[in-house]
Amino acid sequence: MKLRLFGLSMVGVAGLLALPACKKEEAPAPPAAAPAAPTRQAVPPAPTAGAGTGEAAAPAAPAGNGVVKGAVSFTGTPPVMADLAPSADPACDGRPEKEESVLVKDGKLQNVLVRVKGPVAGAPAAPSSPVVVDQSKCSYVPRVQGAVAGQQVVFKNSDGTLHNVRGVVGTKPLFNVAQPPMGAPVQKPMPADAEVLRLKCDVHPWMAAYVVSNPNPYFATTGADGTFTLTGLPAGTYTLEAWHETLGTKTAEVTVKDGTPAEATFSFAATDAQAKQ
Repeated sequence: MKLRLFGLSMVGVAGLLALPACKKEEAPAPPAAAPAAPTRQAVPPAPTAGAGTGEAAAPAAPAGNGVVKGAVSFTGTPPVMADLAPSADPACDGRPEKEESVLVKDGKLQNVLVRVKGPVAGAPAAPSSPVVVDQSKCSYVPRVQGAVAGQQVVFKNSDGTLHNVRGVVGTKPLFNVAQPPMGAPVQKPMPADAEVLRLKCDVHPWMAAYVVSNPNPYFATTGADGTFTLTGLPAGTYTLEAWHETLGTKTAEVTVKDGTPAEATFSFAATDAQAKQ
């Protein structure tokens, strides 16, 4: 009986000794497979502007490198500008002493807006930045400038006095906004159906300015020397218009070639003001 028990015990011990050895020989379980990465779909190219995306088209690059240079002259004796009424407002110190509707120096006419008339294929879109009209020393600065149709206009008051900006197209009033001393700028859209936006200040009645709307960005205002330069034009033949607030308009045809500056000149006289009235 003792021998039988001893034999069974030895069998049990042998079994226990064999068990760890079996476990060491077992192959380790393979690691869990990582989830498959999702398949990336090819991203279609962005649609071109104007392809029915509903988004505003990005401004196009200038369509050409043509240049038009020229000057605007005044023939005859310039009209005498009237003296401005005295002002007791100290913020107006340094303002012009005479009316400035016709400024002529050495036979050259200032504040003439020269522009390409009509749409131009491939021209850049209206800039996102606005044109700025400041009020400084009780004068609008600049007095004459252009804007692309649809562009915004910002009015600033750099004076330490109250101004108001009254916008008029022809005889139709469009807006009238008060601007306190050094007040926040006011932004207005350029009227879509207006070619010339006239600005007045009822507080200081001598103040006047003009913003001329154009369907393309090819325009410039003459300085004191009467000169202007238009850049970025595609090659072609264009009608140029020279616009003046009291002397009316003059037109000229010009042919633009890439890399070769074209020239254009305009001439006004005192009789043009009489013809406009």
